[in-house]
Formats: sequence, C-alpha cells, structure tokens
Amino acid sequence: MQACNGAAMMGSLQQPIWVKGNRPIFPLKGYGLKLNSVKPCRAQLESSLVTGKPPSSDSFPVAETRFVDHGLSEADPEVRAIINKEKERQFKSLELIASENFTSRAVMEAVGSCLTNKYSEGLPGKRYYGGNEYIDELEILCQKRALAAFHLDENKWGVNVQPLSGSPANFEVYTAILNPHDRIMGLDLPHGGHLSHGFMTPKRRVSGTSIYFESMPYRLDESTGNSSLLLRLNWFSGWYAYLVVDLICLKFGTGLVDYDMLEKTATLFRPKLIICGASAYPRDFDYPRMRKSLRGPRGGMIFFKKDPVLGVDLESAINNAVFPGLQGGPHNHTIGGLAVCLQHAQSPEFKAYQNQVLSFKDE
Repeated sequence: MQACNGAAMMGSLQQPIWVKGNRPIFPLKGYGLKLNSVKPCRAQLESSLVTGKPPSSDSFPVAETRFVDHGLSEADPEVRAIINKEKERQFKSLELIASENFTSRAVMEAVGSCLTNKYSEGLPGKRYYGGNEYIDELEILCQKRALAAFHLDENKWGVNVQPLSGSPANFEVYTAILNPHDRIMGLDLPHGGHLSHGFMTPKRRVSGTSIYFESMPYRLDESTGNSSLLLRLNWFSGWYAYLVVDLICLKFGTGLVDYDMLEKTATLFRPKLIICGASAYPRDFDYPRMRKSLRGPRGGMIFFKKDPVLGVDLESAINNAVFPGLQGGPHNHTIGGLAVCLQHAQSPEFKAYQNQVLSFKDE
C-alpha cells in the first residue's frame, strides 16, 4: 500500500491508518479531536467504492491523536505478566484434568490470528454476512479433516464444527432430538460423568440439562469387592470444583459401569436418550471405540449420520440447533485451530504421542 502525505487512507476514520514501519495506528473518534486536512492519495482513491464516481478534490479529515497498536507487553504489561506466570505454571505442573491438554504452537498461532475478527453466522455458502469466502474455505477444510481423523465416510456422515465447547455441543444435541421434559440417562457426576449429562442433587437441579429435561443417573458397580482406583471429586457448596490429583482407593466392585443395573433402570424409567460418555471415567465403555485427545483448542464437534435415524433428519436438526437455536456466529479462530490439530491427529507423530499417553494407565 502506497503512502500519501505520510499516511494512507483506508475508507473511514474507524479503520487503521498505516504509516512507516508497517505499524497500524487507529484514529480516535468522538473525543473532540482536532482534524487536519490531507489530500486524497490518487493511487488509492481513483474511484469511490460507494458511488463508483471519481473522488472529489476535497480534503479528507484525519485525526491528529492516534492510538498506536502496541504488542501486549507494551499495551498491557500486567496481563502479559499473568500470562507468563500461567505459562510457567503449566510447564512445571502435572496436569491430570480430563478436559485439558497442551496445544501445539501451530494451534495457538491459528487461535491468535486475524480469524478472531470475522463474524459469520450460518453455514458455509449460507452466511448472513459478506466477506466469508475464506471463512467458508476454512470451515469446509475443518469438516473434511474431522471426518478423515475419525475414519468416517463423508457420503454417510457429516459434522458441525461450530460448537463453542463440549457442554454447548451436548445441549445442542439434546435440542436437536429431544423435546422439553423428555427423559434422559447419563453417568452420575460423582461416578465420573459430566455436569451437562443431567446432574442434579436432592435439593437442586444443578445442570441446565436437568432443568429442561428429566434426568436419571446410572452409576458404577457399588457392590463390595475388589478395590478400584478412582479420581476423587472435591465439592464446595454442592458445586463441582476440580479433580484432586491424588488417587484414593474406594470399595467399588469392579470400577466399571453397572450395566445390569443400567438396563433395569432404563426399563423402568424408559428414557428417550441414554448418554454414553463421561468426564472422569478412566475405563472404556462397552463398545469398540478409540479414545482421542486432540491437543486442540477449546471447542466442540458434533458428528451425525446423513441418513435419517428413527425418522429424524439429524443433519438438519443438529445444524439448526447449533445456529440459530443456541449460538450466534462461530468462533472462527477456534475452527482454524481445530483444523490444524485434526491434520496433526492423522500423523505418525500424533499416534506415537497417544500411545505414550495410554501407556501411562498401565504403569
């Protein structure tokens, strides 16, 4: 971009003005600032983007006082110091929280990129705003990589990569296939389940899921017998706070889901949905599956079959539940980071990394 009188105009006073050194400065508006006149730069203002006519010879006002776009260390050293302390804590700590992992440098670059500036309600090719051609390209790429990472046929399966995290993704699935006050069953939170699977106490419906749906938990085998290592849960005022790192020994029969009791309870309760998933259950469920921890950003994905299931068009139901049902525009920087980690998930290096993680459970 060529400069004109030391500055190149970019449309309006809300836009950055680029000066020497390629550092953007932002004119401030609405603070009684003194304006000077600068002649338009012919190389950049040969015609008006609004009228299609050549610009007039009138001068354009430019604010004398400008906001220089400093890096974080200069702009806010206090926040920079906190981030540095957190980085050091992560480097020196042992993390055993199920929903945490250390993302790669490439993922963090994508999450901290200009993708965070774009708003893009809707799906690729069906946006409500202009300027989304590259956002569409990114989201489609992320979808393809997600299906490839989980070895799913794109002709039979689809995926929505817009959920902001796991809990919203769960509620979006409920919204897609359930009616208010339908019955659900999920693994009880003190037994390793997740808050969004319908957790409630005798005094309070803690989770929004238990408020809008009728939930009944299933649990681990509680018969006396061999002891099993389980993660202890700490509670404060009835609210799940965090998982304690140390392991304690509890007298559970097998430490596994009590499938016999689950079947009996489901026969009596007749839930419309049984949730097969957990947050702090260190065992596999009773079906062939592969556990993945993607080292990606905090986001979510919802996979669905393209053919109707029990008469429900899952693709339409889930996409509509995500937007406009429960979310607005997606976090495009998160989708960018997700696309990066999904590509890495298919590499030999990632498989070796996952095998090393899984080997810890046998030590």
